[in-house]
Amino acid sequence: MYWTLELASKLEDAPWPATKEELIDYAMRSGAPLEVIENLQEMEDEGEIYESIEDIWPDYPSKEDFFFNEEEY
Repeated sequence: MYWTLELASKLEDAPWPATKEELIDYAMRSGAPLEVIENLQEMEDEGEIYESIEDIWPDYPSKEDFFFNEEEY
């Protein structure tokens, strides 16, 4: 299982909080790349509820990680 920024961004608009099955269903319905669905299927499932993409990929960058100051423009 591997995540890239491009793959993980396909789940940004997922209906959070969600279970693994709900995320797989969302990925299929939204036309996410096959790699996203495979990554989700490879996750260990203990009936967890995922609150956000950070629960799946802790290294997912947030808006604070970018040095762009929106107030300047």
